[in-house]
Amino acid sequence: MTSPLRPALTIFAALTLVCGVIYPLAVTGIGQAAFADQANGSLVSVNGKTVGSTLIGQAFTSPQYFWSRPSATAPMPNNAAGSGGANQGPTNPALIDAVKGRIDALHAADAAVGVSNTAAIPVDLVTASASGLDPEISLAAARYQAGRIAAARRISSEQVLALIDREQQKQWFGFFGEARVNVLTLNLALDQAAATSHVPARG
Repeated sequence: MTSPLRPALTIFAALTLVCGVIYPLAVTGIGQAAFADQANGSLVSVNGKTVGSTLIGQAFTSPQYFWSRPSATAPMPNNAAGSGGANQGPTNPALIDAVKGRIDALHAADAAVGVSNTAAIPVDLVTASASGLDPEISLAAARYQAGRIAAARRISSEQVLALIDREQQKQWFGFFGEARVNVLTLNLALDQAAATSHVPARG
């Protein structure tokens, strides 16, 4: 009877070569050749310095910048190594208190630059997502913040709204999802516009 050891070792070596060497190299090569930006994390650089990724949200707290969606990841917000939501129901007192605190923070930021904003606050500005890593906010959430940012940067609200319209990402294929803006790229566009016009920011 022929020993099964030799064919078993042959199959093991072949599968190791195909699945452990050839396939990973092929996928990596295709990714680097056709999708280099995405394969390397969609990183954003300014003056040679990496400032973030278009795929991972960041927490902005200055009145002169657009604020991202809240993040419930632990041990810090927007922790890419610990993606997840709070899993708190709508009647959970902890969630209610967290939402109230976020509303108060938005109102305080408006007041700090002399703005009284009575508009309804879009839900994505006060609730965290399931991933906790959202890099984007809705157009409504961006437009809600336009008055505060305009006051902090001493520019008109129309300029800020025009920038939001310019940077918006439309629905996929014209109907899937909703229009939105990437907070990091929008804030970088704000700084670039300020540098071009030489308008000083405040705050």
